[in-house]
Amino acid sequence: MEQLGTLNPAPQGVARRLPALDRFLPAWIFLAMVLGTMLGRVVPGLSGAIDALKINSISVPIAVGLFWMMYPVLAKVRYETLPAVAGNRKMLTTSLVFNWLVGPALMFALAWLLLPDHPEYRTGIILVGLARCIAMVLIWNLLAGGNNDYAAFLVALNAIFQMVMYAILAYVYLTVIPGWLGVHGATVHISMWLIARSVLIFLGIPLAAGFLTRLSLSHAKGKDWYDNVFIPRLGPTALVGLLYTIVIMFALKGDVILSLPLDVLRIALPLLLYFGIMFAVAFGVSYLLGFAYPETTTLSFTAASNDFELAIAVCVGVFGITSGQAFAAVIGPLVEVPVLVGLVYVALWLRRSLYHQARGEPSRAHIDSHHPSPGPAASRSSISHTGGTP
Repeated sequence: MEQLGTLNPAPQGVARRLPALDRFLPAWIFLAMVLGTMLGRVVPGLSGAIDALKINSISVPIAVGLFWMMYPVLAKVRYETLPAVAGNRKMLTTSLVFNWLVGPALMFALAWLLLPDHPEYRTGIILVGLARCIAMVLIWNLLAGGNNDYAAFLVALNAIFQMVMYAILAYVYLTVIPGWLGVHGATVHISMWLIARSVLIFLGIPLAAGFLTRLSLSHAKGKDWYDNVFIPRLGPTALVGLLYTIVIMFALKGDVILSLPLDVLRIALPLLLYFGIMFAVAFGVSYLLGFAYPETTTLSFTAASNDFELAIAVCVGVFGITSGQAFAAVIGPLVEVPVLVGLVYVALWLRRSLYHQARGEPSRAHIDSHHPSPGPAASRSSISHTGGTP
């Protein structure tokens, strides 16, 4: 495994090196929207049939899709890296500040600034900002030459931290802070337990399942088999859960959603600004703090990425699958994939501009002469091991 400070060769042809499932994720989401809308029109009584299959107010068909969005992602997380990589307290503290203080506060501000007249969309955007990325960030980090071990550590930390903090922060940002600001009429009156229940069901259960899967299969078959054989087969199936959930959502409310194209653009704007601002500020602060490029890149991408699976699951579990909150959360992956691919190129440019010249790090040519880049097949294989949904 890589050590902190190791400089990875920069990848070439970033978009081409993404697995096809991830590269065309916006297209798959769009096709799922179209399919769902068509099903809603040609299958009468579909909404009633879905609502009838409930256990304690939780729709079983929807719960299955939400579970499968999360389980393959959480089965990839290398929980064993937590003790080994946690020693650098300066980087750990910086990451926690960006992920759990700066990120949620920035999304809250952008949501209120740009969606003051759409409380449902605003709430959905705020819930997206509270969900820290635990999947696709591994791909962006790898493509940009970040530190893979540190990225795996932050993913594991965020997955566990969300179990404790997500419901608390959601309650604070949706109920407490609006009251402090004097906008009582816009306060979301919802119990912290209702949010916590959704987190426990849609994150806690797949987190436990993913952890036990990794523990048992790694012990039985070996870590090499688990990471290089099992995970590349399981990982892409998370997309099935995401697309299945979107199909159901649009089958129930597709006509209404598609009649609001301007709303899609308004939801996308705070997300675009969030990705750009978080990445730029995190990269700049990390550079000024003297972190090496791999750690700076890893910290920046974890700060700028979000866990849309969890946000969708909470919005669906708390507000319903046809809610404006759930719709706002679904727009997230449409925006994130192309923007984060662009930020990979930005990171590589910053590496050439800042690190090689200012700090005398070895040039790309020097790196390649000592560590030849793998062929296209090997590159695609290494990326597919981390692939997943956002």
